[in-house]
Amino acid sequence: MANSTAPDGDGTRPPRVVALGGGHGLYSSLSALRRVTTDVTAVVTVADDGGSSGRLRRELGVLPPGDLRMALAALCGDDEWGHTWSNVIQHRFRSEGELHGHAVGNLLIVALWELLGDSVAGLDWVGQLLGAHGRVLPMSSVPLDISAEVVGADAGRPDEVTTIRGQVACASTGGRVRSVSLIPAEPPAEPQAVKAVREADWVVFGPGSWFTSVLPHLLVPDLAHALVTTRARRVVALNLSPQRGETDDFRPETYLEVLREHAPKLGVDVVLADRGTVEEAEPLAAAARDLGGRLELADLAMGDGSPRHDPELLARAFERILND
Repeated sequence: MANSTAPDGDGTRPPRVVALGGGHGLYSSLSALRRVTTDVTAVVTVADDGGSSGRLRRELGVLPPGDLRMALAALCGDDEWGHTWSNVIQHRFRSEGELHGHAVGNLLIVALWELLGDSVAGLDWVGQLLGAHGRVLPMSSVPLDISAEVVGADAGRPDEVTTIRGQVACASTGGRVRSVSLIPAEPPAEPQAVKAVREADWVVFGPGSWFTSVLPHLLVPDLAHALVTTRARRVVALNLSPQRGETDDFRPETYLEVLREHAPKLGVDVVLADRGTVEEAEPLAAAARDLGGRLELADLAMGDGSPRHDPELLARAFERILND
């Protein structure tokens, strides 16, 4: 797929795109965006407290590297070098000892952080090794925790509101997440992430875990201010299916309503959704208009029936939007 030219019409450079999120959702958007532009920056949530990331975070006091690693893997090319290194950093050890479950990429990232004393420089070095088609930055310079208000976490008390702490706990709650906040409450943004947002032509929110991967970016004050005031145009890419424990009962337009509740000053230019998952387009189009944008429907899902984005189809949709 040929790279798009700049949206300002100068025809001399590809569009600068910043993609926000974490985990598998951000992996999907980055896998598509690297096919469209050579200037893509991932700004990644740093609140993971489970698995290999959680263990490294607790033991060494570092940013959780897992979502950062996945973003780097998504930016690897489709050649032999890219496939090989993507597989290497995603590889997890299987053993009866302490290495069990650790991802190679997590250990590599943390090793560079210790050697260089700089989280951004460490990620840039890993990106160079991988030949990544873009850059990966943490949204905050310190590790964060997610705190969620959940309705009905106790099945015996369906109307009771409780507070749950931790990304893993929030994502696996049996209730309905009503809102999220960060601990600490006003964390420092990574300055280079703020700079990337301010200099972007487009900012992409989602797809991904809405409460634990997408919305947290809007809870970091300096980053949120940049997202609201940037001259970049904004795209919201919706999920293909609800996520158990976070968005079980969500309609497509509910994602936008929750986004507006958490960031009432944020405007949106385009809402991108899979045609096959939207039963009624008008309520979603109306919600998009309420945010100042328009609805773009396209075929985005894999052909095997799984709730996963096809990177080629998603890339085509992004290319149409970025060239509009």
